[in-house]
Amino acid sequence: MSRRGASASNAAGAVTSPQRSGFTPLTKVLVTLGVTVTVLVLGGQWALHQSFFEVQHVSLSGVRHESSAQVLAASGLNEHPAMIDVSVANIEKNLEVFPWIESVSLSKHWPNSVVVIVHESDAVAVAFGPHHVLDYVDSQGRNLGRAPLKINLPTLRYVDATKATWPFDGVGRSSALVASELPKAFASQVSVITEDSHGSVTLKMTTPVSFVLGPATQLRAKFVAVASVIAHSTLGVGDVVNVTVPDELAVTGPAPS
Repeated sequence: MSRRGASASNAAGAVTSPQRSGFTPLTKVLVTLGVTVTVLVLGGQWALHQSFFEVQHVSLSGVRHESSAQVLAASGLNEHPAMIDVSVANIEKNLEVFPWIESVSLSKHWPNSVVVIVHESDAVAVAFGPHHVLDYVDSQGRNLGRAPLKINLPTLRYVDATKATWPFDGVGRSSALVASELPKAFASQVSVITEDSHGSVTLKMTTPVSFVLGPATQLRAKFVAVASVIAHSTLGVGDVVNVTVPDELAVTGPAPS
């Protein structure tokens, strides 16, 4: 057989495969669905950032130590942000400049109104800072700012304060905790709350006598013991009552001078 005949035979025997489409029906449906969702999301984002959905009305309450105008300005809400961009986290971050403000609650009323409730800390004690200025202290030991010298709150002291300019939100936090838990029965009689480097807390009363609480644990039982001693015992000036173990009280006289 000639070369020409063989080529013709091979050409005749060849079968051409049909071309397959690049997309199956399922793929087309998925692509269409994906495009539709993307368009809807982008369109929704665009719509929610239009002026109709910007903050226009703000109700602010709970502010006691700052002016509402200052808090509103610092919050950023008076700049009419988009409602969708307003969050508790952003507002709290903006209000960190105000030490009294601890947290906020937020509710949105679409399309353009928000209600913000400010939660402020309560001062439970005072303490002298590194510049020998008396400041308010909250239950977490945070410095809330300047306090008057004559204020009916216990003064916190940390015996190793040379290593920390403001120890009451760190190593000296137990004293702030104790101040926040003092019962009304004798809270006004507590003059100074001292904490040492081992975490042992002592109450110095206005009488003046002292109660050694030890670590800031079992505070309820220890406070009951303190109240019982105050009500039923006769103590001398300078006496020290150890209530570290509430059921085993120990009373000692003042240290020799």
